[in-house]
Amino acid sequence: MFQIFYPTIYQPLYNILIFLYNNFAFHDFGIAIIIITLILKVILMPLSKKQIESQKKLQELQPKIKEIQNKYKDNKEKQSQELMKFYKENKTNPFGGCLPMIIQLIFLIAIYQVFFRISSNNLNVHSEVLYSFVANPGQINNMFIGIIDLAKSSIPLAILAAAAQFYQTKMLMTKQKPVVSNKDGKNPDFSQIMNKQMLYLGPALTLFIGIKFPAGLALYWLVSTLFAIGQQMYLEKDFPFFKKINTAKIVSKK
Repeated sequence: MFQIFYPTIYQPLYNILIFLYNNFAFHDFGIAIIIITLILKVILMPLSKKQIESQKKLQELQPKIKEIQNKYKDNKEKQSQELMKFYKENKTNPFGGCLPMIIQLIFLIAIYQVFFRISSNNLNVHSEVLYSFVANPGQINNMFIGIIDLAKSSIPLAILAAAAQFYQTKMLMTKQKPVVSNKDGKNPDFSQIMNKQMLYLGPALTLFIGIKFPAGLALYWLVSTLFAIGQQMYLEKDFPFFKKINTAKIVSKK
């Protein structure tokens, strides 16, 4: 697996990062990280868009899904048949968000490996990884905008990344009436319990990683999450600027 991962994902990302550092980031490793993060997010935009839409649709359909599950709770075969029929009628796939998530996770692991390997080598570039046309800058400048040492952990960056993660997760939770697992309305739906737990567990994990690992990873996560928030705002038309654009388009068509 590593024999495929290294030449197809890890090495290209490593070289792109160093190329950006040499030519477009003013020899600021933090700026190079921001640029490569935005490039990756733009490339993966169709996948992340599909993932967001799939998650939102499943959340919107959750009350009906729970109703079917409760109705056929004593007949698992019939329950599966009715659920598949329901998914087909609503043109949705319960696993539709899995593939985009897996692909994005692969890139996250790769970019983490790049950051970690450079940081663990005292920010010295590994010449054996570089392509022949990518110049070796030697030791990377470890200061981001002259303030943040990317070779060390940064608590402020970790907090910002965790806060952005919390906001994004909260955005994904649709505003709907609580779903209950039985008719008396006392037991809350398990999926809603998990959603509430993830609202805090995700940011907590982000904060922990941000504090424990070099700041370059926290910077990548922060920029990536902010991009995702902006993308989701656009998809949901919650951002006033995009609302005006869409309204203008509708008026012009009339």
